[in-house]
Amino acid sequence: MTATSPGPTSGPTSGPTSSGPSSGPTADLDTPATTRRSPAEDAARRRRRWRHLPQYVAVSPFFLLFAVFGLYPVFYSLFLSLQRWDGVGPMKFVGLENFRYLLTDSQFWDSIANTLIIWVMSTIPMTVLALLIALGLNSSIRFKGVLRIAYFMPNVTSIVAMSLVFGSIFSGEFGILNWILDLFGFGHVPWLTDPWGIRCAIAIMIIWRWTGYNAIIFLAGLQALPTDVYEAARVDGASPVQTFFKITLPLLRPVLLFSLVMSAIGGLQIFTESQVLLGDRGGPGGAGLTMVLYFYGTAFADNDFGYGAAIAWGIFVVVVLFSILNWRLVQRPERGQVTIKEDAR
Repeated sequence: MTATSPGPTSGPTSGPTSSGPSSGPTADLDTPATTRRSPAEDAARRRRRWRHLPQYVAVSPFFLLFAVFGLYPVFYSLFLSLQRWDGVGPMKFVGLENFRYLLTDSQFWDSIANTLIIWVMSTIPMTVLALLIALGLNSSIRFKGVLRIAYFMPNVTSIVAMSLVFGSIFSGEFGILNWILDLFGFGHVPWLTDPWGIRCAIAIMIIWRWTGYNAIIFLAGLQALPTDVYEAARVDGASPVQTFFKITLPLLRPVLLFSLVMSAIGGLQIFTESQVLLGDRGGPGGAGLTMVLYFYGTAFADNDFGYGAAIAWGIFVVVVLFSILNWRLVQRPERGQVTIKEDAR
């Protein structure tokens, strides 16, 4: 009988000494206590979270407008380039067919060639003239402020109105320019019917419009150059020509790079001059058909919005590649710049 006595006594003894019942309530009480924050800490955290809200609200209109009028059109044009759509009927998904046709479209490649030719014909004379004007304005002359305004005025003048004026100047029969050429016995030049005459007319318009703008940019760069380098060059007996080519141009390289890159971006998007002078097709033989004019004619004259969107993306790729190439050609290695500075000293 004594063998059965440990049974009843072991039950009550083992219950309170087991780890399961005693550890459960203790763990449930301790775990929330380590992560719970006081109401004051929660309020401080909420205040820190919303303290920059007025600043975000102040700048939000820009981001909203950019999203609506900037990002949305970009993504929608990419979506549209995968469709065939006339602007009225239902869209038809064609995938990359528009881009495949773009690579074999001879008219698109002709528009690229025309744009590059006009850019070269306008950018080189414009840069040289702008640099000469900036050097003149940087010297000791009178009425600098008036001259700066006069040179900058073409850039803020309506290009549509000036295209009409230039259309009368370059007119083949009654143009002012041909009248002046007749006075000197050179005869008429078919400015708006000959391919090279068309390109020259557009290039002259671009030069007239952007020379003053670039001259002001170059003038700001010249005024920021250190004067002690020029004083050292004068002490060493350097001539003005040597000073210009060995000091001014190397130090002005960042400004020149900025001007050339911006000229490349703007020159590859020529539209108004060609469209007002020659119409939507770029004149006889398409000599004035630029990339943007070809995009405009395809999308808004032929109502082929899908292929027009593909042309727009092709223009974007050409502008990016040409800007990178322009940057690489103009920018010199850092070692070469250091050598030039040492030579100037």
